[in-house]
Amino acid sequence: MSKSIMTGSTGIRQGLGARLAALSKVVELGTGRVEPKLLAEAGKLLLRAGDRLKLSADHTVVALAGGTGSGKSSLFNAISGLELSPTGVRRPTTARTHACVWGLDGAGPLLDWLQVQWRHRFARASALDKGDGRLHGLILLDLPDHDSIRALTDHEADRLIQVADLIVWVLDPQKYADASVHRKYVADLAGHDAVTVFVLNQVDRLAPEEVAECVKDLDELLRREGVADPVIVTTSALTGRGVNGLKSLLADVVTRRRAAVQRIEADLDRITADLSKIMPEPGAPPASASVDAARSVGLTDALCDAIGVPAVGEAMESVYGSRSADWIGWPYTRWARKLGRDPLGSLNIGDLRDEIRELTGTSVSAQPAEVDNAVQALAEGLSIGMHDAWRNGVRDAARSNSATLPTTLSNELAEVAPRLDKVPSWWKAVKGLQYSLVVLFGAGLAWVVTTLLSGVLELIDLPGGLVIFGDVLALPWVGLAMASVLGLGALSAVASRNFVTLGASAERERLEREMRRRVATVADSLVVEPVERELARHTQFYAAMQAVLPSSTPSSTGPKASRQVIPRT
Repeated sequence: MSKSIMTGSTGIRQGLGARLAALSKVVELGTGRVEPKLLAEAGKLLLRAGDRLKLSADHTVVALAGGTGSGKSSLFNAISGLELSPTGVRRPTTARTHACVWGLDGAGPLLDWLQVQWRHRFARASALDKGDGRLHGLILLDLPDHDSIRALTDHEADRLIQVADLIVWVLDPQKYADASVHRKYVADLAGHDAVTVFVLNQVDRLAPEEVAECVKDLDELLRREGVADPVIVTTSALTGRGVNGLKSLLADVVTRRRAAVQRIEADLDRITADLSKIMPEPGAPPASASVDAARSVGLTDALCDAIGVPAVGEAMESVYGSRSADWIGWPYTRWARKLGRDPLGSLNIGDLRDEIRELTGTSVSAQPAEVDNAVQALAEGLSIGMHDAWRNGVRDAARSNSATLPTTLSNELAEVAPRLDKVPSWWKAVKGLQYSLVVLFGAGLAWVVTTLLSGVLELIDLPGGLVIFGDVLALPWVGLAMASVLGLGALSAVASRNFVTLGASAERERLEREMRRRVATVADSLVVEPVERELARHTQFYAAMQAVLPSSTPSSTGPKASRQVIPRT
């Protein structure tokens, strides 16, 4: 073997190894997204390919397959030059697989893997190999008839057809169109042109023009079944016609040492063709690899609307303002209102903290459909252009925590409910100031009344120590002071009300901001993260699929470059 051939073979195997590694990744990531039967076939291929590539690369396994009476065993003996496989009228003649090996060194483990029994293994001795040197490395198998009435041999033929490096189908002029061959095997091996040869045997029974007609008919039949460029060889094991030509073809395959890789590549291409059915449609927009910031914010907004965050904030702002009236409202005004009907009584704001908690919980639990719609909208937007299997996967990932999402949101918002029993310190200061003014106004009012009764109306006599209450000249100034106290009290109430309004707005913003932060955290944990795992899986799957796909330039050539018919000799 030349150095260039060895180098090329190594490169081909490395390329095949990369494709098989990618297929392994496809099988791993495709669970639940790809048809189980297809994944099972891919798994079997990986096992078969791994086993074959670890065994002798210097040997090429060629299996002679065919139906009863096709002359397969006779052709096996003709190629080997020895009577190794029994032939005769009794059917089926070959009950067990027979193997003839050219170059036994290193072939043992491969024959063990093929499960060829020791008593049916034959080696060509060097003394008998004159003229057959190019066949060194050939392992020729005579398989049991594929249409055998014995279930055991039929199973053995099927098994070895799946693992042989090169399949030689031996057909006879009477049954070359037999449906048991074409429907069960040939159609299934479409695309394996490089590792499949068709032999029309027993042509000694036909006239030359009949041979040409059969070859033409067989060629058309094979092409209809998906064999793009069939190789058809005509032979007669009985007379030896065409046998040397077939041996030359086999020798060319064996010399190249590439049939094993070609067979695995053909199987891989067939699996890839089936897997390609779940590839995105041509021209479809590329799928997202992650949840972008805009979609994440959109999900948070939608969830906030679904659970009523703005309503909770508005209710808190109203309650904040209503409760402040007990602290910073001008007492005289508040007392005057109590003489009439209380407009806030219907609010029942006893335990306002519990009211907010109840409102929050009710908002979440009452809107499960809107929460689900928000999650569904995210999944739909991210799965545009995906295959249905992966689109469903993204939806399932987005809704994987749908049962706990509303409850989790409810619990988070309940924790952030404002502490309405906590009073700002400045409210207390304002209340102290206002009650001081109330006391001052009351004191002034008492002075005016006392002065009027004693100094003006002279209805009462004051003790000598209380002459201050009888100074009538001070009445205007005391009245002015009282008016000032009332004005200052009213002004403090109005100013405080403005500050309360600003504070309520700021508290609402703080509450809504904290609620949004918690909603975003829950959304990231229960929705975005599962979706991103599915998107990453989708991206990795199709990256592996691209690595599995065959390159545009063929990595190897088969036993022919075009249709080849070897005439009788």
